[in-house]
Amino acid sequence: MPDDETGTEILNLGQDFPPVPTATWEAVILKDLKGADYEKKLVWRSDEGIAVRPYYRSENLADLGAQTASAPGQFPFVRGNGKAWVIDQDAVPLSDAIRVDMVLEAGADAIQQLGIALAAGVEKLTKLCEDRPVDVAAREIEFVFAVGSTYFFEIAKLRAARMLWARAVAAFAPTDLDSCRMNLHVRTSRMNKSFCDPYTNVLRATTEAMSAAIGGCETLTVQPFGFEEHLALGVQRVLAEEAHLDAVADPAGGSYYIEALTSSLAREAWKLFQRIEVGGGYSQALSVGWLAEEIAKSRAGREKAVSSRRRALVGVNNYPDLGGKVLAVVPNPETGNAPFPQFRLAEPFEKIRERTERHTEAMGHPPRVLLLKRGDVKMRTARANFALNFFGCAGFAITESEEYAGTNANLIVLCSSDPEYLAFAEEVVSAVKVPVIVAGNPKEQIEALKAAGVQGFVHVASDAVETLADWQNRLGVTK
Repeated sequence: MPDDETGTEILNLGQDFPPVPTATWEAVILKDLKGADYEKKLVWRSDEGIAVRPYYRSENLADLGAQTASAPGQFPFVRGNGKAWVIDQDAVPLSDAIRVDMVLEAGADAIQQLGIALAAGVEKLTKLCEDRPVDVAAREIEFVFAVGSTYFFEIAKLRAARMLWARAVAAFAPTDLDSCRMNLHVRTSRMNKSFCDPYTNVLRATTEAMSAAIGGCETLTVQPFGFEEHLALGVQRVLAEEAHLDAVADPAGGSYYIEALTSSLAREAWKLFQRIEVGGGYSQALSVGWLAEEIAKSRAGREKAVSSRRRALVGVNNYPDLGGKVLAVVPNPETGNAPFPQFRLAEPFEKIRERTERHTEAMGHPPRVLLLKRGDVKMRTARANFALNFFGCAGFAITESEEYAGTNANLIVLCSSDPEYLAFAEEVVSAVKVPVIVAGNPKEQIEALKAAGVQGFVHVASDAVETLADWQNRLGVTK
């Protein structure tokens, strides 16, 4: 009903939606959890060890006044320079640019990237200031960052980078605070790209470009990887001209979540910077191999997460294109003078797929896997889907059936429920001459199933790279 003579309805949002205290929200959450552990259920820990809450409120920013009160283009430049990014598909970084992108491509997490960038930048600034004012020296330093696919973290990373650099330069007492602004070029990463699924590479590059634009880069390069250059340019044009990401300065500013992430990353990166400084600075930490060791640990964690499929790399270790082929491997784009070994997360799976393709060319067909389904409909369907994705990542030919008579499969995967597996296995193993394995991890029956002739198990705890390579060996796949 209208609330006045003009027919205008007056909304009293403050009265209709009174503030709800955090304690009230928490009480409801605890009730819904029904005794489950809050931290385990709702708090996510990132690769960097940052605890990410299920929600954020204004009180989470209570101590971040200096960070949140500044305007775009103002010190400490956490909110960017107040201008839209510039498309630069042909970017050639300065020969002495600080290549933080190569740190990411080596497997470093966001905190390591920020801490190393700060240490390298301060060391370089100190040297340049020997023969010129800090206001001149600081403006000569260029940073090149890469962005990965952890969307919100990448936005926060770039915001934290500018804030950290501004505070570091301020310690050199410049006469103009604008000298504290970071010259920041950003490009999309290669680490998460694959020759297995070029179309997904386009999607990844798009979200990465969004992170860079929202995070406040000055110039941006979308690097094509398995897709054409015009698509890379098109990504930036769509973000600017259709999504209008260039129309608002610092669109992430004020987001409780992103502001909290920015602060967390900056705080932990500053601690790493201090450790590097105590150890003699960036060059010393690099020469003694300490930085390489720290990054290697991060890389190993990333590789294990993808290999075990705890982290999905769509098209590579999960949801593969069963009809697709691995693209001909081309040299990686320019990598600069990389101080650490570069890698891509998809490489182990690409090697498995390439091996399958060599076998297909030699034998006329890929290894054939039969997903043999029986019993409980829900369990057999779920386990067949799991096995389809699992063995599809190796490029095997996969069929599903409830019958095994007359099959020409090289490997049979039983898909059923735990209580039904033993009788199922005893029947099939005695009737076929090819290896039989089970989809699932029926712990109480494993020994009995092995005694019945089952030769393996695939489940969520299986390491996909190790398991697929092992079955390639056992099936005689051409090396």
